[in-house]
Amino acid sequence: SEACLLVLQAGTMGKGGEVFVLDMGSPIKILDLAKELIRLSGLEPDKDIPIVYTEPRPGEKLFEELLTAEEGTVATQNQKIFVANLSKVDEEELNTGLDKLKKAADNGEKDAIIKTLKELIPNYKNGK
Repeated sequence: SEACLLVLQAGTMGKGGEVFVLDMGSPIKILDLAKELIRLSGLEPDKDIPIVYTEPRPGEKLFEELLTAEEGTVATQNQKIFVANLSKVDEEELNTGLDKLKKAADNGEKDAIIKTLKELIPNYKNGK
């Protein structure tokens, strides 16, 4: 319920275009969460309901970085709600870069694609 209240409060703070970041407290292991939900249902983990372990699926992350250190956040009147301090994007520069990226992709120019991505996204890291 605290998370719902934070989302509602952030909604009332918005003036338009802001990105809010909520401090949701300490991370919780998915295994602990699953076991607790099973117990709350009146059942026993691994006895009534088996817990199946799987490998991460393609593209699935074990940790999500909400903001880079350079972006950071700005405090609000609520100590658990922050406004992301995102860099401004020049629309003309972005459109030019996207055109360049499309041309490189259409021509199969891998090096040009990576170079353009690095120009468009300063903190871009090659997936290798």
